[in-house]
Amino acid sequence: MIGLAILGSTGSIGEQALDVVRALPGRFRVVGLAAGSNTGRLRTQVEEFRPAAVWARPGHEADLLAAHVGREAWQPMEEMARRPDVDVVLVATSGRAGLGPTLAALEAKKAVALANKEALVVGGRAVREALERGGELRPVDSEHSAIWQCLWGESPESISKLTLTASGGAFRDYDLEALDRVTPEQALRHPTWRMGPKVTIDSATLFNKGMEAIEARWLFDVPLERVDVLQHRESVVHSLVTFTDGSVKAQLGEPDMRLPIQCALTYPERGEVPALPPLDLAARGALHFGKVDDQRFPALRLALEAGRRDDTSAAALSGADEAAVEHFLAGRCRFTDIARLLERTLEAHRPVVERRVDDLLAAERWGTDFVNTAVTAGIA
Repeated sequence: MIGLAILGSTGSIGEQALDVVRALPGRFRVVGLAAGSNTGRLRTQVEEFRPAAVWARPGHEADLLAAHVGREAWQPMEEMARRPDVDVVLVATSGRAGLGPTLAALEAKKAVALANKEALVVGGRAVREALERGGELRPVDSEHSAIWQCLWGESPESISKLTLTASGGAFRDYDLEALDRVTPEQALRHPTWRMGPKVTIDSATLFNKGMEAIEARWLFDVPLERVDVLQHRESVVHSLVTFTDGSVKAQLGEPDMRLPIQCALTYPERGEVPALPPLDLAARGALHFGKVDDQRFPALRLALEAGRRDDTSAAALSGADEAAVEHFLAGRCRFTDIARLLERTLEAHRPVVERRVDDLLAAERWGTDFVNTAVTAGIA
């Protein structure tokens, strides 16, 4: 049985990972579960899976849960990631909280199933260096999982280009002038994927694709200039790889995150989950592809620009986006203000060449503080 620790177990990816565990009885032993503030849901998961290690963000409810499971079972995420009875660590936390456990797991020579963008956007160089000393990185995002699967058995030197696909999110067909008036409820209605609020909003701005391009750079050791983004409405083709001889591989599947999650957890084997919908191309009919409209999705351009600078700019923009999305969901700024805040962040940031994790984390915090100050001052 595979010893599994799920960090971020009450989020969308964590919940779907537990669906995979339930669908493959006897394959996994849930050793650790960690969550943020949703301690009620975490308690239910603990009762079902009886993990040896548990953690939640500090607070009154977390203290009650710690007393319930016993102090010996209450372990910080980095400690949980190093446990000798853990084989695979699924990092599905949001924000900067995923970087420390990712590095800890790699240093302990664990397999890391990574579903946290910030770990690579902020700490990509550190993660890459840790990976060279041992451990294994298995991407969970559907786009990166698709590239990973296309590269099985291929030489890294044969890669010519990586192409990520983007559905375009909730507002891909809206009139540009109407974007100033859209609500958080409208933005959260993604046309093809079921995801958490932050990722869903980032899909609507396409900021997530810029971050995914930066992730791909670190995951597959390919220069950012050779990572493209292609709009694909149906979300059936998840990514493509072009090789040096001109051949192109693509990975296809229905838009369901349980497949890439399962792929990362069971690698190198492929399990069978009857609950997953089969891909019926005849029923699907035509698939559509097109260029991304830069005017509609300025956040993508800004994210790619930050990534190309190869300094702390991407970290600062990641922190800025975290704050901007939070303000939009709370009704404190407009949807179109998200990209405006990102642009102001990039203009105001004074970057340093990324060398230390502390510099990157400081830049991310600066980006968050910059946007918070701008929104509070009413200059969004």
